[in-house]
Amino acid sequence: MREKNLLYKEKIIKELYFSTALSCSDLSTLIKTSLPLTTKMLNELIRDNDITETGYAPSTGGRRPQMYSLRPDRMYTVAVAMDQLFTRIVIMDMHRRPVSVPEKIELHLTKNPRALETLAEILDAHIQQSGINKEKIAGIGIGMPGFIDSRKGLNYSFLGNGETSITQYITEKLGLPAYIENDSSVIALAELKFGMARHKKSAMIVNLGWGIGLGLILNGELFRGYNGFAGEFSHLPLFTNDKLCSCGKMGCLETEASLMVVVEKAKEGIRNRRVTLLQEKQLTDNLDQASMAVTKAAEKGDKFAVELLSQAAYHIGRGVAILIHLLNPETIVLSGRGSIAGKIWQIPLQQALNEHCIPRLSASTTIEVSELGLDAELIGAAALVMDHSIKGSIKKETIKTAFS
Repeated sequence: MREKNLLYKEKIIKELYFSTALSCSDLSTLIKTSLPLTTKMLNELIRDNDITETGYAPSTGGRRPQMYSLRPDRMYTVAVAMDQLFTRIVIMDMHRRPVSVPEKIELHLTKNPRALETLAEILDAHIQQSGINKEKIAGIGIGMPGFIDSRKGLNYSFLGNGETSITQYITEKLGLPAYIENDSSVIALAELKFGMARHKKSAMIVNLGWGIGLGLILNGELFRGYNGFAGEFSHLPLFTNDKLCSCGKMGCLETEASLMVVVEKAKEGIRNRRVTLLQEKQLTDNLDQASMAVTKAAEKGDKFAVELLSQAAYHIGRGVAILIHLLNPETIVLSGRGSIAGKIWQIPLQQALNEHCIPRLSASTTIEVSELGLDAELIGAAALVMDHSIKGSIKKETIKTAFS
């Protein structure tokens, strides 16, 4: 009975994390148990300072139900967002608010045999500098590029190249459970739980970054494929341009539509004396600042910058048309680093759908721009910790914490 009650409490904590505030009736339905037992579990969690009453729900004509929420300082999650060039780290509370100073480190993953060791070192330093006791940290969630087997903790592209379990290494070094997932899948998880794909049964989350990633939501759940490699949208062979892709093949979508390519085309345009607000010095510091410069110029109406993003969006739309024919999604969400350009992406992408998609198939599919933007991967990384099944008890003395 004790183990069963612990399981119910674990489920309540997980549901409150993803829903922010719920009534006893809501929780009873979600965890599939009786109202009296749910009430008992809630009272015990309140007694142990795990949750708190947060007022009453809006009136619907009858008695207003009491709402419950997790205490923000109940536990913390370490969220890590990685790409091929930069790593961002922040510690979040149970309301997904930063409680440490967000940190951004230039950490190249390609041809860097010390990348995993360096990651563990900067994680340890970040946690120590935060002053938060490790016993209060539920785990470390990491979104990263590459072919990832999240069950084994392996990345076949970077950080050990599939020979070293990243999760095991970090857990042993830091004494905290760690979880990894492909960056596009992590972003899709954030959109599913807190963003534009919330309550959607089918959605495609396009990760606009140094590549063009894809997270798939099917039947209301994150779809990873047979061994976790689903969503390699970047490597659809759409072009006969003889441009070598990072995957070793030629003509991939990434070679014409990634932010890396957009920056390179911007540099080429300036060399060819294109009229633009962009300056060469803005594009030479680093890729992160360069892509931001192109985006800001486009937001100011710079014709050349708008042209660059529009070309990329049109090419992405060609790939999306293929996916719509295969999966018939309800929503396409443009997320990740590039989504801060907002609606600049939408019109050319829609134009590509008009030209390459059967109207009956695309007519009901909406195109949305993420409201989470650049934070999507960090939010998803934190959610990754909470999304795993709980193997241990939740907290010392009451419900020991070990989200896995």
